[in-house]
Amino acid sequence: MELREGQVAVVTGAASGIGLALVRRFAAEGLTVVLGDVEEEPLARAAEELMDGGAQILARTVDVSDPDSVRAFADAAYDTFGAVHVLCNNAGVGSGAEGRMWEHDPNDWKWAFAVNVWGVFHGIQAFVPRMLAGGEPGHVVNTSSGDGGIAPLPTASAYAVTKSAVVTMTESLYAHLKAEHARVGASVLFPGPHMVRTGLGESHRNRPERYARQRPRKTPYRSLDQGEAAMKEAGHEVAFTPVEEVAGHVVDGIRADRFWMLPESEHSDRRIRARARSMLDRSDPTYLEGFPLD
Repeated sequence: MELREGQVAVVTGAASGIGLALVRRFAAEGLTVVLGDVEEEPLARAAEELMDGGAQILARTVDVSDPDSVRAFADAAYDTFGAVHVLCNNAGVGSGAEGRMWEHDPNDWKWAFAVNVWGVFHGIQAFVPRMLAGGEPGHVVNTSSGDGGIAPLPTASAYAVTKSAVVTMTESLYAHLKAEHARVGASVLFPGPHMVRTGLGESHRNRPERYARQRPRKTPYRSLDQGEAAMKEAGHEVAFTPVEEVAGHVVDGIRADRFWMLPESEHSDRRIRARARSMLDRSDPTYLEGFPLD
């Protein structure tokens, strides 16, 4: 798919982190951008920045866990611009689950699934039929993670399960689009190849009351810096990939019609090979050992 002026790109989770980097890059490529986010003030700041830079934009608050909200978001995009060519289902949250899996608060899982899994599905249902009906080339990019998409980090198992689901959902979407001989492609994004500085660790700031924890936390939420320190203490090398680099990888992947938006990384490749080897050998998942669980 060629990206060119006049096309429309929709991004959820667009007010910060990877989402903001995506809308900036799409705008720089000359695309019209539709920004969706659950946070009103950061969304307004992002919209103002893009308009000051000369971009044509539409910004709307959207709760991706609510299908009605996503449908209204899609209606606003189509009513304003008449078409959508790129859809990035990027909004995501960290569940904040603590302790062993059997100790997790069920609402941590319900909230993570509502945003990270149902949010992607709602985006597909609200936009893809219209993208197909438009008959123009298009592309859907669903944001996963190496945590779950490749193999889980045991310290973030709820999040990992949701991101694993995103991979399978996108594989299925790819197959369905191919079966329709559609001009719309699909990709799954693994931001990286290193850690990415986002507000994921502070997701609790946007947690809705309907998914409130049923019991208080035993420990404070862990920030990105604290997580980095724990990884280093366990002997793991920690590096960061700029969000701008992630956005560039997405643009390159769309142009190349690349399904796996998975940056080259020996670390990732080792984990992929180790997991595949464990499955083929019917052996224990020893590739999960060595990560800090406390």
